[in-house]
This record gives sequence, C-alpha cells and structure tokens, in this order.
Amino acid sequence: MAIDFTLAPEHEEIRKRVRAFIQGTVMPAMEQVKEDDRDEYLRTIFRLRTQAKAEGLWLPHMPKEWGGMGLGHVELAMVQSEAAKTRVGPWVLNCSAPDEGNMHTLLHWATDEQKEKYLRPLLDGVSMSCFAMTEPEVAGSDPTLIRTEAVRDGDEWVINGHKWFISNARRANFAILIARTEPDVPAGSRGANTAFLVDLPNPGWIDVREVETMHGSTGHSEIVIKDLRLTDDQILGGRGNGHRLGQYRLGPARLAHCMRWISQAETALDMMVDRALNRYSHGSLLAEKQGIQWMIADSAMELYQCKLMVLHAASKIDKGEDFRTEVSMAKHFVAGSLNRIVDRAIQVHGALGYSTDTPLANMFQHARWARFADGADEIHQMRIAERTIAAYQSTGSTSTATGGLPL
Repeated sequence: MAIDFTLAPEHEEIRKRVRAFIQGTVMPAMEQVKEDDRDEYLRTIFRLRTQAKAEGLWLPHMPKEWGGMGLGHVELAMVQSEAAKTRVGPWVLNCSAPDEGNMHTLLHWATDEQKEKYLRPLLDGVSMSCFAMTEPEVAGSDPTLIRTEAVRDGDEWVINGHKWFISNARRANFAILIARTEPDVPAGSRGANTAFLVDLPNPGWIDVREVETMHGSTGHSEIVIKDLRLTDDQILGGRGNGHRLGQYRLGPARLAHCMRWISQAETALDMMVDRALNRYSHGSLLAEKQGIQWMIADSAMELYQCKLMVLHAASKIDKGEDFRTEVSMAKHFVAGSLNRIVDRAIQVHGALGYSTDTPLANMFQHARWARFADGADEIHQMRIAERTIAAYQSTGSTSTATGGLPL
C-alpha cells in the first residue's frame, strides 16, 4: 500500500521556487508600495505578474497546452499555500478567485470559439471575470431557487434579475451569469438554470453598488439585470446545465480556498509562537505558561488536520474519484480552524493583536467570511450527514463516508 506524503523532486523544486519568488520578490516589492498610491500598486502588481511568467510560475492550475504549469491538485496545494503567504500572491501567479474557478469552468464547458474569446485572455492575464449566481432574495446556498429569468424573444434571450456579492464584478471584462430558463421545470429542480457569458460593460448589467463588508469595500458588487439581451452562442455548457456547471466549478474551487486559508492559519500560528517566545509577563515568557501552550497545541493539531484533509481530498480529485464528501469536510473544517487559530493569535498578542499594527485584525475580518463562502458551514454539515447515512444504508458501514481510508 503506497501512502507517501512527500513530493516528487521536481515538485519540491517548484515549491522552493514559488517560496523564493513570493518571499524574495513579491513581499519586498509590495512592502515598498504606499497604501494610498493606487497607480503604483497596480504597476507593481503587473510587473510582478510579468516576472512570474518569465520564471515559469504562471497558471499553476492549468494544463501546459494552455500555458500553465500542468500541476495536479496535490501539487497545486503546495503552490497555493506558498502563494497565499501574501494577499496578492495568488493574483500574481494568476491563480486567484474568481478567475481560477472560471478558467476551470471554461476549459471544461466552453466551445472552441468561447475558449478563444473568453478563456484565452484570462490565461494571458489581460482579462478578468466574475461569476454571477448569488441573489439577495433567495438563499445563496440553494441555487435551485434562483429567480433571475431568461425569457426567449425571437433569436434572443431577455434576462431580468438581481444579483449580489458578485466578486470582481467592477473589474470584470465578462461574467458567467446563472439564470432560470426552464419555466416548466418545478421550482427547486436542478435542470431549470442555464449559464450565460456576458460581455461587460453592458447596458442591461447595472452595477448598483459595491457592498460594504466587515473588511471594507473590496469588490463584491450588487447587480441589477434589466432587459439584458443575449444570443444562443452566449450559452455556456448547454441549456439547462447551469446547476451542474456551478457545482462543477465550486468543488475544486472550495478546495483551492482551503489551500490558501491553510497558509493564513500557518502565518497566524507562526506569529502566535513568536509572540509567546518574546513576551515576558508575571515571571516568565508567555511560551512557558500552560494556558498559552494549550492554545499553541490546539492550533498545531488543527493545522495538521487541515493539511491532511486537503491533501487527501486533492488526491481524490487527481484520481478521478468522487471527492464531494471530502471537499465538504475540508471546507467546513479548514474555515473553522482558520477562524479559531487567528483568534488565538490575537489573544496571545493582546491589545497589539486587536490593533492594525499587525496583520491579524485584517486576517480575522477575512477569516469570518470563510465559514459561509462557497457554502455555509451548516449546508456542508447537512450534505456530509446525508452522505454518511446513505453510505450506511447502502453498505452497512459508514467507512466510505469517512474518506474510504484503509483503516
């Protein structure tokens, strides 16, 4: 039985190159940029992207024939975790959300013509995209309830609806829009929706506002869609396949988020230990106090579990096996662990951690989003429970629902 948690030499070399580039080039460059100098910020980002291409660290998640590094999901985990040591890292390597998930979606579902028009510019880094599914009137965790409607009018589709929390919408050159096209399909059914490709800007796509969140206005837009007209050649993946396409996109995308969250959790744990080794109080260093040691130990154990879950789920994707339960478990657990580990790091730092003098406060604001992004905790728990019950009913054992591991 082959269980090996080491990387092949060529992949270990890639990890070292990514780490060196992120820590030796990207971080120092971004530290030189003034927070309020938007133009310099963008110039620096695009210069770093050019360097990433030149060093062969571009598109780690895409096949080599499309200009990528051709990595599987296990190898991608190490790249994403190294890149996410800084917020801009995944964007510099062109493997950040939502573009990353949209690239996978277009590669799998788009026609050749659509790939050249929409996918190619994304891969080249000259275009940006968004994925418009979530709506304010219905539960975001249940896309079968979508109310945005596309109605046939001659040779065109006329679309009206309302979307929000559409990440990247204000910067996007196109959107993948999910709308209901099948009025005769009962509400709640999975064959009612269709995905459309929308060129932006468009008079029927009205950007109402950028939704203010706990961490500020960072590109999550509210959109009103009014009499938006599209043609059949802008349907992505076939009529009635919107739900399938969305779920195909979200599975690996959830795991990619976990890969990046692990990096943030590890950064928080590093900061926690460093603080404990350097802060003296009540007769000893914090690192010598049992209460602090427990926080460090709990965080280390959780981070270990996170890494194992992500690696196992990634290996199932690479082998073409059913990975839904493992990804749901990883997404739920890693998101929760990120929140707990960052919170403990703030506690160990005391008032300093609550201030903005360290990155922890900002990390905590972002971490809270993780527990409902790409499916709320409770939705994943429900699905995990359903699959566990189904496994027992089918086989008399819950083993297949707990990873199908040989123990």
